[in-house]
Amino acid sequence: MLLSSPSQVYYIRVMAMESYRYQAEVLVRDYLLADISMPYTSVIGGIFMCKMAYDLSQLISSVYFKGYLTLTKLQRIEWNNRGMSSVHAVFITVMSLYLVFFSDLYSDDGTGLIILRSSPLSSFTLGVSVGYFITDLAMIFWLYPSLGGMEYVLHHLLSAVAITYAMLSGEGQIYTYMVLISEMTTPGINLRWFLDIAGMKRSKAYLINGVVMFFAWLTARILLFGYLFYHVYLHYDQVEQMQNFGFLLVFCVLRFSQS
Repeated sequence: MLLSSPSQVYYIRVMAMESYRYQAEVLVRDYLLADISMPYTSVIGGIFMCKMAYDLSQLISSVYFKGYLTLTKLQRIEWNNRGMSSVHAVFITVMSLYLVFFSDLYSDDGTGLIILRSSPLSSFTLGVSVGYFITDLAMIFWLYPSLGGMEYVLHHLLSAVAITYAMLSGEGQIYTYMVLISEMTTPGINLRWFLDIAGMKRSKAYLINGVVMFFAWLTARILLFGYLFYHVYLHYDQVEQMQNFGFLLVFCVLRFSQS
């Protein structure tokens, strides 16, 4: 049948575009986002990211820091390990700040219970963090107790369990991300160690880093956790609806992360 007017042509094109858009949404919803292997893929990606960060730290340090080659083997391992942890800290801090404060995922105007909201991006990001904690925990066990004692083991185990639960269940991801924002203090702690090992403990850089660390700690460990507890209080009726294990993790992680 011949089309008799431009309006009919326009209508047919609009309907065709709507049909394609619907088919694309079905494809994403039923196949891409329903891929049960995605969380596990993200964990492997996190482990791969750690390997890359460790190797890059070793390469860059050996080229641009003359004192690196004079360090003992154990010091070089810890140096690279701290470089790896700094990369993870920057990544997870940026993603956590975005998801909690700048995206619409956990907005009060959103639909559904806030403690049950998740997205492919939020779950993928948590998987990358799980990959980091697995990698770092493996290194701690490998060189125990040179990279940290039992307190590090307990911290990493609890973190890995809590993040894995939030990733797989979708429960309490907002509070997991709020706690992970505290990783913003990690680069400063690592830089303090780098400067100390490099013999720059009396330098201006060491002093400036100490001041930055103070404000980062004040923001991430005191102000943010005050806001976190206030948020839990406001949404306690939702928190009560979590599974018992998730409910327990919320308060255990909050308490442990402050120590």
